[in-house]
Amino acid sequence: MREQPYDTEGAIAGTGMGGGMDLAASEAEALERAPRAPEVPGPPAGPQAPSPPGAPGGRARSLWSDAWRDLRRNPVFVVCALIIVFLVVISLWPSLITSGNPLSCDLAKAQEGSQTGHPFGFDGQGCDVYTRTVYGARASVTVGVCATLGVSLLGSVLGGLAGYFGGLWDSFLSRITDVFFAIPVVLGGLVLLSVVTSNTVWPVVGFMVLLGWPQICRIARGSVITAKQNDYVQAARALGASHSRILLRHIAPNAVAPVIVVATIALGTYISLEATLSYLGVGLKPPSVSWGIDISAASPYIRNAPHALLWPSGALAITVLAFIMLGDAVRDALDPKLR
Repeated sequence: MREQPYDTEGAIAGTGMGGGMDLAASEAEALERAPRAPEVPGPPAGPQAPSPPGAPGGRARSLWSDAWRDLRRNPVFVVCALIIVFLVVISLWPSLITSGNPLSCDLAKAQEGSQTGHPFGFDGQGCDVYTRTVYGARASVTVGVCATLGVSLLGSVLGGLAGYFGGLWDSFLSRITDVFFAIPVVLGGLVLLSVVTSNTVWPVVGFMVLLGWPQICRIARGSVITAKQNDYVQAARALGASHSRILLRHIAPNAVAPVIVVATIALGTYISLEATLSYLGVGLKPPSVSWGIDISAASPYIRNAPHALLWPSGALAITVLAFIMLGDAVRDALDPKLR
């Protein structure tokens, strides 16, 4: 007679409240043994499955790493970044590509064209146009960068506080921004800078910060209002985190992307505004070297010496275009809806 296999479930069921049959000795010993730990399945044989699209090892990329990856593959960003790096380098060390003095002029060579050692010719005062174009990048880049940093810092702080706390502070700041938005920028520059006698860049930078912060303020306010409604902010507040910690650790990193995009585009606008104010005679003043000053000085001689107007105007146009297109590329990389 064949031995029946042991049924564990049957044995356990038989020992219940209505149990009736006795267990054999060998079967009782089997029940008393400690159960074995479940075996952990090993890695599958053969080649491993490919990682999901993302960082190496299957880890998901952050917004910033993903944006940087897209920017490196964008030819528009690469070209604009190279132009901007070149402008920054010649602004810091203009002697790398020119050995002339932008304030050294010779009236005997006024309005003359290109010559050996002077590829851009001379302006109406006999100054080397090439040397002045190279040195003019310093004033324009300095004004643009300093104004953008000041506007971004002031606007982000005020807008972030207004969006986070709301209430009376938000209402008061909104009305203040409306007042500043109503002031025409060029007209305000003509009024405010006409009484300034300094020929440095700082009065122009201060004017741009004074009238430029409302735009960044509104962008930062809206971004903070959106970010503070997320679940991780509510969880941090429920855990007792302070307002400063919530703002700096949770809201700011997730709300700064729109500010960066707007500030990058605005940098080119500030460079153009500096040239406009200098052209009108209320921005930088001689003996400062600026593209706006050179364009203004070359305008009366546009028929006899168009080269004196062409080169600083072209340098200004390329610089502004590079910053604006760089901002567009950054916006496309940081906005997931545009992917």
